[in-house]
Amino acid sequence: MTALKEYDRLEAPGLWRPDPAAQRVDVVVSIGDATLTVTDMADRALSHWSLAALHRINPGKRPALYAPSDAPSEDEQLELADDDMIAAIERIRKAIARRRPRSGRVRFVLTAAVTVGLVTAAVAWLPGALTRQTVTLLPDVTRTDVGERLLSRILRVTGPACDSAAGQAALTRLARRVMGPEAPRVVMVTGGVERATHLPGRIIVLNDALIESAEEPDAAAGALLAEALRIRRSDPMQDLLEHAGLVATVRMLTTGALSDPVLDAYAQDILTTAPAPLPDDALIAAFAEAGVRSTPYAYALDPTGESTLGLIEADPVAVDAAEPLIPDNAWISLQSMCSE
Repeated sequence: MTALKEYDRLEAPGLWRPDPAAQRVDVVVSIGDATLTVTDMADRALSHWSLAALHRINPGKRPALYAPSDAPSEDEQLELADDDMIAAIERIRKAIARRRPRSGRVRFVLTAAVTVGLVTAAVAWLPGALTRQTVTLLPDVTRTDVGERLLSRILRVTGPACDSAAGQAALTRLARRVMGPEAPRVVMVTGGVERATHLPGRIIVLNDALIESAEEPDAAAGALLAEALRIRRSDPMQDLLEHAGLVATVRMLTTGALSDPVLDAYAQDILTTAPAPLPDDALIAAFAEAGVRSTPYAYALDPTGESTLGLIEADPVAVDAAEPLIPDNAWISLQSMCSE
């Protein structure tokens, strides 16, 4: 404890009093490993002081006065005149002081740690918070504009959208039957997307492969339901901004626009990334609410039915209870929509 091996045991005479009103007593003062011991002339211990708490009352003066601590209420006092003992005590006190944590350094370390923590938290929290705030503030007209710009980029890859008037009327009728009167706009294409995808501005892009070779519109209806569910679970505009990054999000917030390169990159991501998987229970609930069979959609996802067995076994609409989703003439128009 003393950090000074030559002072592991040192003795010297001194004067000690237990309180200010008491007579001073001749004592022997000895330094041990961690304590200063005061004994009387009969070698009876009168007091033990911790070297770590030892306090010099009159620095630089002789005889030296010490107290067990620097507490204002401290009553004990020790007077020493022996130079070797005083030097030893002062060296011990300095050694102990060097070992104590310095408040300024500790404060600096704590401040630096807190600052780093706050910066780290800000870096982790700010982009997400800013994206959510931006999405909240965007008007529908901006979402629609972004969706149309994205659609134009996707159509460069898929080819022009199928635009038969009768077919589009049938497609709109199917969308409203499945997703309700406020159904998103559905655009039919002949390739480029695996089955279906969605864009900001309430746009769903549907691959006509789900219709052209099908015997009924149920598989296409299932694809529309799945995209509607994805839209409910994750805002398409937020997905876009999270992909675009912080700089693009700030630009959208301040100017209401996104650059062409940002939209080009996101359009490519849409066309090359598999859609987010949906849990069977959520899909089954959506099919049940819409009164649509899930089995045709399950086989459209996996012709073997092995990976979609849950959708097949839990189909909420029995085959014998199913009703046509759209009239036969509308279905015929829809099937020929992309060949006209």
